[in-house]
Amino acid sequence: MHDDDLLERARAWQAEDPDPETRDELGRLIDSDAPEARAELAARFAGTLQFGTAGLRGELGAGPTRMNRAVVIRAAAGLAAYLKARGQGDGLVVVGYDARYRSADFARDTAAVMTGAGLRAAVLPRPLPTPVLAYAIRHLGAVAGVEVTASHNPPRDNGYKVYLGDGSQIVPPADAEIAAAIAAVGPLKGVDRPEDGWLVLGDEVLDAYLARTDAVLSAGSPRTARTVYTALHGVGTSVLTAAFERAGFPAPVLVAEQADPDPAFPTVAFPNPEEPGAMDLSFATARRENPDLIIANDPDADRCAVAVPDPAAEGGWRMLRGDEVGALLAAHLVERGAEGVLAASIVSSSLLGRIADRAGLGYEETLTGFKWIARVDGLRYGYEEALGYCVDPDGVRDKDGITAALVVAELASVLKERGRSLLDLLDDLALAHGLHATDQLSVRVEDLSVIADAMRRLRERPPAELAGLAVTSAEDLSKGSAQLPPTDGLRYRLDGARVIVRPSGTEPKLKCYLEVVVPVASADGLPAARARAAELLAGIRRDLSAAAGI
Repeated sequence: MHDDDLLERARAWQAEDPDPETRDELGRLIDSDAPEARAELAARFAGTLQFGTAGLRGELGAGPTRMNRAVVIRAAAGLAAYLKARGQGDGLVVVGYDARYRSADFARDTAAVMTGAGLRAAVLPRPLPTPVLAYAIRHLGAVAGVEVTASHNPPRDNGYKVYLGDGSQIVPPADAEIAAAIAAVGPLKGVDRPEDGWLVLGDEVLDAYLARTDAVLSAGSPRTARTVYTALHGVGTSVLTAAFERAGFPAPVLVAEQADPDPAFPTVAFPNPEEPGAMDLSFATARRENPDLIIANDPDADRCAVAVPDPAAEGGWRMLRGDEVGALLAAHLVERGAEGVLAASIVSSSLLGRIADRAGLGYEETLTGFKWIARVDGLRYGYEEALGYCVDPDGVRDKDGITAALVVAELASVLKERGRSLLDLLDDLALAHGLHATDQLSVRVEDLSVIADAMRRLRERPPAELAGLAVTSAEDLSKGSAQLPPTDGLRYRLDGARVIVRPSGTEPKLKCYLEVVVPVASADGLPAARARAAELLAGIRRDLSAAAGI
């Protein structure tokens, strides 16, 4: 873009930006002659922040490729136009938000735009977990919902997640139709934004959500498990502790340094339980308190992480993988007599399918994301390996870190009464179905072309073997199939293993999901099976990295 064109676009954007903070930020870039400032300005106007099935997510800042009030107002106006075009122009839109920087501002702007467009808007009373918003949509009979959150992204990011009236996140073609409506929004001065006219909800929706959590536990089940809990500076603490108190569990011991919302996330590099170091304070608290388990939510509390005592682990505590928790919850629900369909995304462990088959239940595999899992007909339980679990699809058609934590605590309590642990149950599952071991090769990049180049290499030269295992099939998921819509990904099947490679939909990462299955004849064979699984996973990681050039 020519400098004169760039400056003209930047000044036009600045003139209609309703936010003095980002107007000033843009002004400083416009006024600077420094090459770095001009390069930054060019980056800010190199297109627009793209709306997709995950809504919007990006770095806060001025300009069309950043998250800011001008971008959010356009997104809200496009969503309002989409709803009106569907004959829902007098419907209710519920708006929730987390405790990140600017989240409350973006929520208010959304409510104002909806009200100005003739829809009814209701805003949750304060920063609350995303599953409370997902619940509120159906509870209140809304036509859509918006959650302002960037989940577990870094502090500089924010996002805008859209649900329709069924309480599920959007899927194609709704994403493209909403994106087209956003692109058609004219100058911001034409978007009516009244100062009031929407409803700020009280605690009645939260109370109803908490009452609904009763349904996820078995009547009369033991509630004795002692937990250490961290919200990772997010919004989970008040809701999770209220849910645990209501259910009759011992009050969780809080990781004090991370209990209150803080958009700076000062004690972690990334506010994601899966990231190295994020759980260090939890482990330290657990070593002092000696609980039965550790439970962590991500900042918007739709994900749930679990750690358990393990004398063999460094520091005496081991994080369970998402696939392990997913299998444990499934086994517990099956033992409780669950009926219906179990579902998981294609990047999750195949163990869930074996559990479903043994129990005589249906099983479905979907594309990545709860926008797909929640739409499975007859769903009773769904999960994906990235710490997302849906244990109450009739209440929340999305992943829910609060209700998942309740069911994990119930399972730990049941096993505790039997003198057993979650690790013992994992051993039982390995003996019944084979040891299913999973791992992930995840590469965060600054330059997105690195991801595109890796995918191109793998498509042009698919590996013939990984870790000495022959690749029996190589499937390009972008072509779609009778079972799955097209998606940017590759799936390799090996003798006793499976690999899926895909770009992340929410972060600048290339993700490779690995699974090996090792038969186990007896409990005595478990150590050898684990060693073999670890050897295979390490070999697959090594060979896949080389093949992808990452």
